Amino acid sequence: MFTSPETANCGITHSSVVTSLGWGRSSHLAAMRQGVSGLSDRHGLELPFDCHLGKVADIEAVKIPGKVAEYDNRATRLAFAALMTDQFEQAATEVRRRWGADRCGIVLGTSTSGVEKLENVYRSIPNDAAMPEEYSVRHHDSQQAVTAFLQSYLGFTGPSYTISTACSSSAKALVDAYQLIETGFCDAVLTGGVDSLCLTSLNGFESLELISRFPCRPCDVSRDGLSIGEAAALMIVERDASGCIRLAGYGESSDGTNMSTPPEDGAGAAEAIRQALSRARLSPEDIDYVNLHGTATTVNDLAEARAVETAVSRSVPASSLKGAIGHTLGAAGAIEVVLSQYALEEGMIPGNTGLVELDPNVLPNVQAGCRDVTLQHVLSNSFGFGGTNCALVLSK
Repeated sequence: MFTSPETANCGITHSSVVTSLGWGRSSHLAAMRQGVSGLSDRHGLELPFDCHLGKVADIEAVKIPGKVAEYDNRATRLAFAALMTDQFEQAATEVRRRWGADRCGIVLGTSTSGVEKLENVYRSIPNDAAMPEEYSVRHHDSQQAVTAFLQSYLGFTGPSYTISTACSSSAKALVDAYQLIETGFCDAVLTGGVDSLCLTSLNGFESLELISRFPCRPCDVSRDGLSIGEAAALMIVERDASGCIRLAGYGESSDGTNMSTPPEDGAGAAEAIRQALSRARLSPEDIDYVNLHGTATTVNDLAEARAVETAVSRSVPASSLKGAIGHTLGAAGAIEVVLSQYALEEGMIPGNTGLVELDPNVLPNVQAGCRDVTLQHVLSNSFGFGGTNCALVLSK
């Protein structure tokens, strides 16, 4: 039976995040307050171009437990690191006990899943040789691999699937998590996003001439492209969760105008934002802060600014987190939801790391540094290749 968000009273009861800024809540809060960047030079990757990356420290040392060892790759290590952070595994175990395994689902977003493992295998075998028998597409290259890994490890037996819609993937995963609860399929859903550094993404974005040679600078007048990062963010959404940050509204749209470039007027993005406000039963004036998608490419930043100006306000406080962690692709939406959750709970607007001189053509109230302020409603934007747009309103 369908239940409204108010009836279901869904909330984010637990979360965890792992990025180049560190592992967990405390390291990210400190970095956001201090304006720290996790971007640094290529980390030894063999690339024919210069760039800065948001690499997660110590992932190489993460050990996947024996019962799910067949899933071992960089993406699942990121997911496991998030499980081990901020007592997330304990929270997930308690959720399974409370609701029952068959009432607990998993919906994740990813762009590349475990393709980094496939890249390594290809480089290790002679030309025209067969793939080694120990390599499994199902456990690594499949978009479902990280989701299946978490399902096997945690013992959740409810609905389990992956969303891969480029950079809106894990924002849309959160929407689906809420809908699974609202429509009665689940009582709790583990959701989030995972993407790891891989040559497929790096060379692909370089071929589009979108990667900066320097740490990216969203909204800056001298921005010249994005920086790629890796990350994992996990959240537990539950029914009957009062007192938690909740998804008050969401909107989804598709521009469908170009494979890699949004329309200049940001029309589809503005439509997603309007839908999110409508579902949240809020007016544009109620939004206290906009967490921008803010990729630091000239066209994307301008299109998003026009979308926000159209649907919310030109003067609303805003910032992008990608100058600190890079663009984490399929994980970006979930990462920014968790960091927006922290901002709501702590009463802070994180700064736009890397901003030196604000482009006068973007929003004029982009925050250069962190600012303490009471927040009630935050808008978080995620826009992907192919014109896939998702806007989320998070509320106390």
